[in-house]
Amino acid sequence: MPQDLSPLWISLKTSLLATFITFFLGIAAAYWMLGYRGKAKSLIESIFIAPLILPPTVVGFILLVFFGKNGPIGRLLEPFDFTIVFTWYGAAIAATVVAFPLMYKTSLGAFAQIDRNLLQVARTLGASEATIFWRIGLPLALPGILAGTTLAFARALGEFGATLMLAGNIPGQTQTIPMAIYFAVEAGAMNEAWFWAITIMVISLSGIIAVNFWQEPREKSRTGERRRREQESEVSALPPRFSATELRVDIEKILAGFDLKVSFSTDEQPLGLLGGSGAGKSMILRCIAGIETPTRGFIILNGRVLFDSQKGINVPSCDRRVGFLFQNYALFPHMSVAQNIAFGLPPGLSPVAIKQQVEAQLVQMQLEGLGDRYPHQLSGGQQQRVALARALASQPEALLLDEPFSALDTHLRSQLEQQMMATLADYQGVTLFVTHNMEEAYRVCPNLLVMEQGRAVQSGSKYEIFEHPTTVNVAKLTGCKNFSPAILKGDRQVEAVDWDCTLRVIESIPNSFSHVGIRAHQINFTNEPNQENTFPCWLVRTSETPHRMTLFLKLHSSPTNSHDYHLQAEVFKEKWAILKDQPLPWHVQLEPLRLMLMEQSTK
Repeated sequence: MPQDLSPLWISLKTSLLATFITFFLGIAAAYWMLGYRGKAKSLIESIFIAPLILPPTVVGFILLVFFGKNGPIGRLLEPFDFTIVFTWYGAAIAATVVAFPLMYKTSLGAFAQIDRNLLQVARTLGASEATIFWRIGLPLALPGILAGTTLAFARALGEFGATLMLAGNIPGQTQTIPMAIYFAVEAGAMNEAWFWAITIMVISLSGIIAVNFWQEPREKSRTGERRRREQESEVSALPPRFSATELRVDIEKILAGFDLKVSFSTDEQPLGLLGGSGAGKSMILRCIAGIETPTRGFIILNGRVLFDSQKGINVPSCDRRVGFLFQNYALFPHMSVAQNIAFGLPPGLSPVAIKQQVEAQLVQMQLEGLGDRYPHQLSGGQQQRVALARALASQPEALLLDEPFSALDTHLRSQLEQQMMATLADYQGVTLFVTHNMEEAYRVCPNLLVMEQGRAVQSGSKYEIFEHPTTVNVAKLTGCKNFSPAILKGDRQVEAVDWDCTLRVIESIPNSFSHVGIRAHQINFTNEPNQENTFPCWLVRTSETPHRMTLFLKLHSSPTNSHDYHLQAEVFKEKWAILKDQPLPWHVQLEPLRLMLMEQSTK
């Protein structure tokens, strides 16, 4: 052991100070850069990570130029008779500069891995950006930040080149452990060099092992088996009451794939947004919540202008009073069930009031006894109820549901759908329900808005849309499987070109109609071939489901192959058991009342 231990204390002093500085600077820079979208982003990031790429002597030379007697910072300090060069402050600055990139990059990666929906849902719950950072961003990124802090400390502890250029090698003042090793080897004192090498390795590795030891039980907790307790009771919520309930939306947003342009209004009755993937349904919700900004237009909720491009109004998400239930529920994983629900409560409540309201929500959502659990310990259905309770706890004037059942299995989806309907029956705010499942939309929502390529192609009651779809695509979205191009043949008569038959219809024939269609379950089989709209048919093939049979039929003549068919008919298996033994041809009737006349869908 060397007699002079000053390199140890100097190294610890400078590296701890450097780590303290880089901790705050690295976190602040990472969080800022995560949301920064300016043109100078690449340049700024290059400057931040340059010390990680450049040789330490080059970094030290640049620091010497800045802090030297003739440098800009050196001149500023000269009147105060203070210098950085050849002092332990210089060693600390050199260590800070070379350690900063590790802290910055590790923190940036930790923040980037946070589910963006967690931050967005926090904004919709009324949280400020500062609250989101301290209560959501920082706790979730903490394991990565601690790893970055350890790496930054180890890098600062081992800094040599930049320190030598700026602070020199002054025993007892600036000589750190790496310098002591170098000059010990140069002097042939190998035992002393070994002592300092082992010392620095023990200090650096101890920090890394400590962080790994701390993170190990957290990882085991996250990957442990989830305990599932499914619910059977109906859900009811604490509904806010409003004197008037209306949402008016007239927006346009230019996107990479298509332009969203939609205009509609709705009241307290749930409105379903029905459409295929990429139709713009979720984007509408995000614009209403303030997560996305429309290019132009306006959004007005209960008389409050949330967005108006002409007037320059764009209310932040935290002030819109809009509850958003994301597809993956976006529960805060580091918070318990009770803490998640409490996060949505209005600010300013006393601890007693918070506890009472949380307990009330737990009871009403059938979550008693689960308040201390964490999201990863809940089933999918329980997570959904927690997310719904959290959204309703903020007393939103609008509730936005983005495919809330898509992540659930069929049985659980049916249960939670009934509970959701009970909740919405009591909720007196505006509800928008996004789905691509037409049966789900029909059951949950009395009114529908059908979306196609960013446009609303039809809106109205579910009965009107399902019975009288205006376009072929709307009919497809609502489950219709049988279509044919059609031409007008006379009063109340059209010719179905693909089916090679003339049909009488009941509904008035629009001027712009192009197709005729009929739903599979509305095709009738009859033993009376002389009825109107009745035609002989041959069975091509069948497709079986647990309760129904789909029959692929060809009209007028027998098929030549398994793809040679005109219509699909659906019958219950009881009907199929009787029908299958009857000799061909069978006869189908396309009832005039069931025929739908539609326009060609827009491209």
